[in-house]
Amino acid sequence: MGKNLRKKTVKIVPIGNSQGIRLPKEVLRKYGFVDSLILEETGTGLLLRKQENNKLSWEETYKAISEEQEDWSDFNVTVADGLEEKS
Repeated sequence: MGKNLRKKTVKIVPIGNSQGIRLPKEVLRKYGFVDSLILEETGTGLLLRKQENNKLSWEETYKAISEEQEDWSDFNVTVADGLEEKS
């Protein structure tokens, strides 16, 4: 990425009572920025990244849970702990 890195000066512009920058449409399209993005502060400056959708559908969630092969044999003991002694 070193030699292919392009630099572009962008102006800080007023946006209501705030300030912001305008990103060229080509840059937004190239990196897949649609509705929002991640702004990360680093030791050398700011990094703009695409926001990844890490949410699973219900179907994917159930599949992931079933693949875990977790041992839930002690779950009933934990849930009922102390309930039968209620006076």
